[in-house]
Amino acid sequence: MLTTKRKPATVGEILVEEFMHPMGLTQAVLAEAMGVQRKHVNELCNNRRNVTAATALILARVFGNSPDFWLNAQRRSDLWEAMNSPRDRERIERARPIGAAA
Repeated sequence: MLTTKRKPATVGEILVEEFMHPMGLTQAVLAEAMGVQRKHVNELCNNRRNVTAATALILARVFGNSPDFWLNAQRRSDLWEAMNSPRDRERIERARPIGAAA
């Protein structure tokens, strides 16, 4: 479980700050390399779209890293959001462990 109070970098932040800016990529260029519409890339960059397994595979192929990198970044962000959302936190805390299997 995440123990940090600091919000992890989102996939959009990582994509823009660690990959697109250093490589001088625009959203249009990245979209073409990924074989997707520019809207798809724009939504990723602005954290309005989550990384799916297929998107992780595409990003890994484009940038030469692993799909796990992208999926783990998404997972960390999702877990932090759930643990720090009052509504989600209330639902989580209502859950009770199940005793030994009968």
